Amino acid sequence: MSSDNSKLRSYGAAMEHGQPFIRLRLDVKEPIELTDFVSTFTSVAAEYERFIKTERPDRPGEATLFVKEVRAGSIIADLIPFLATAGGADTIVKVLDGANTVAEFVEHYGGRLSALLKPGGRVEGAGKGELKDFYDQVAAVAATPESTLEIAAFEIENGAYKAKAAFKFDTSQAREIRERVEEQKVLVDHKSGANHARVLMVFTRSDVRSQAIGKRSGELVKIETLSPKSLPLIYASELAEQQIKHEITEAEDNVFKKGFVVDVSAEIRSGKMIAYRVTELHQVIDLDDE
Repeated sequence: MSSDNSKLRSYGAAMEHGQPFIRLRLDVKEPIELTDFVSTFTSVAAEYERFIKTERPDRPGEATLFVKEVRAGSIIADLIPFLATAGGADTIVKVLDGANTVAEFVEHYGGRLSALLKPGGRVEGAGKGELKDFYDQVAAVAATPESTLEIAAFEIENGAYKAKAAFKFDTSQAREIRERVEEQKVLVDHKSGANHARVLMVFTRSDVRSQAIGKRSGELVKIETLSPKSLPLIYASELAEQQIKHEITEAEDNVFKKGFVVDVSAEIRSGKMIAYRVTELHQVIDLDDE
């Protein structure tokens, strides 16, 4: 790296040269866990690098994160891209292009997180790594009542800060995003397991309590076409859970005398099935007493 570029590594130098940047403002009324605090800011840096690689591969993907201000109830951090590109005759062109890029990123990122606020919402093409970053992004706000996080793209024009794009979410929205992320992670995990359509599942142990989607329930089921053993049941669909739980808690018939025609994905570890993830219920049938 040249000596000129090295001089731009400081926060003050970047601001002096008018570098566009992404600002994160976390407002909280209670203390937050250190790991959640760190994840809130580092996850957006990871998402920015991912955005550059996939959406703008012709642009530098390097960025540096600075904690600008920490005070009671508020933490502000700035993510400054393109620190290595400032300086030289084409500085103005690069800064203007950088301002457009950070605005595009914030709009892109806000749109992907907003997709998770819809019932059953999914982020198209998101893999495990990106889903983890989404989860980490909202962790502090989800865990802290009455907190908010705002992410905005800024440019510096004649010494004044100008917001070009922004989005914000609160505790309630963060918890919704977190739930949708967990649901999508389950669907992504299915791709690595064996899928089985319309198999007959019977209960060998039931439980009226509910667990979060993607977590093991207290129930055991047997699918004889797949294994002679009873295995733990995991609900991978809210609708399937609601339908099956209705049969357990409200229907008059004994659940152990019923068969459930379901789609399942087998969770496999070391080559062995260790649980069933039910994704859809097609039919409930009465079993013969024999």
